[in-house]
Amino acid sequence: MSINSAMLAGASGMRANASALAAISDNIANVNTVGFKRLRNDFTALLTSQNRSTTYAAGGTAARSSAIMTEQGSTVASSVATHLAVSGGGMFVVRSRSDDATVRDPYYYTRAGQFTPDADGYLQNAAGYYLQGWPVNEGVVDANPTDLNALEPIRVSGIAGGAEATNSLSLSANLQSSHEVSTAAATYDATDPANNMASGAVTPDFQVPIQVYDSQGGLHTLTFSFLKQGPNAWYAEVSLPAGQVVDGTPFVNGQLATGVVSFTPFGQLDATNSTLPTSVTIGATGAGGSEWDPSMGLATQTISLDLGGPGAPGGLTNYDADSVLGTSQINGTPFGSLASVDVDDDGFVTAIFTNGLTRRIYQIPLATFGNTDGLVAEQGGVYRLGPNAGALSMRGAGISGAGNIKARALESSTVDLAEEFSNLIMTQRAYSASSKIITTADEMLDELIRLKR
Repeated sequence: MSINSAMLAGASGMRANASALAAISDNIANVNTVGFKRLRNDFTALLTSQNRSTTYAAGGTAARSSAIMTEQGSTVASSVATHLAVSGGGMFVVRSRSDDATVRDPYYYTRAGQFTPDADGYLQNAAGYYLQGWPVNEGVVDANPTDLNALEPIRVSGIAGGAEATNSLSLSANLQSSHEVSTAAATYDATDPANNMASGAVTPDFQVPIQVYDSQGGLHTLTFSFLKQGPNAWYAEVSLPAGQVVDGTPFVNGQLATGVVSFTPFGQLDATNSTLPTSVTIGATGAGGSEWDPSMGLATQTISLDLGGPGAPGGLTNYDADSVLGTSQINGTPFGSLASVDVDDDGFVTAIFTNGLTRRIYQIPLATFGNTDGLVAEQGGVYRLGPNAGALSMRGAGISGAGNIKARALESSTVDLAEEFSNLIMTQRAYSASSKIITTADEMLDELIRLKR
């Protein structure tokens, strides 16, 4: 009968609004939860089968709560370098365990990016989930965007230190043009230990020692020696201490390069007529080069020499002023230990060492889905794949629909307290109104029952 259906409709209204109240309560409780997506309540009218020849039978209502996954929370600044926020589409990939995870430990997806190192240096958010990333091998990321097994838990401690060998050297110096030609110039022979500068048999007219770094970060003194040959021309040798290199033809006494440095009548380097090479190589195999002493275990190293030229600032000059070193610049660094880590807008985790050297160690991918609203919520602000989520694809930040990653930032909750309080009042009134349906129907039934007395 209609009165019974009215009571059922009132009960369904109370159930639906009670469910809506739970969702609103969750929203309010999570107003400060990082990455939280507010829940929306959708009410659906129910309808029982109707017979037009009889009275109407109420069907009631049902409520369904779902997270608004595509809504963007505001980005707030953080002082922690590993706090991350996503601006746009995509989610971080996480697991509940770090390096001891097995195939039975599922992957989850989250926007809660308050990651900090745990006791072992693995990045873990406040809910205890570990951030996953692609390892960077020699500066290259080679991973299948749909293969979750290519991911690794990101660890930001225990990273080996690094050193960088010198591969570039620039020299600014003046060789005095009025310097007298040395008597040794007449018998000078770069390949003869009795008549060259590297052996010490011939005293250079000018000498510049410059320290360079090897592949292990060790320091070595690279010496430039100059001997006046004649007008606008100087013999030149580039050498290391003889005990550090094994000589290769035509070099002797630790030489790495020999030749003549020529100048124009205007005191500038004449690169066309100069025979000193523009680079030196240590460790080249075969004829025509010198190698590091095998006991040192160092890698082959090539150093380019920037000695200037016409119109170039600095470099070698030949003016009538004292022979003097202006400046020298090299690259390379000694050994340095890990100082800190940083994350850039492309999602690369970069290790920064005490010597200033930086190295990319991971790239953080963002997981995108065919239907983000099809994800299923789990405890701790994470989501798992559901049957309606569509295809999973992992992309670098800013690529093909993936958003941007912001370091030192967090995505705040999408909850609007003013709206939630308004919904709270309306839900309470709807719940009370539904209860009135039941009490009214009860009074009508009681009136019907009293007709029998």
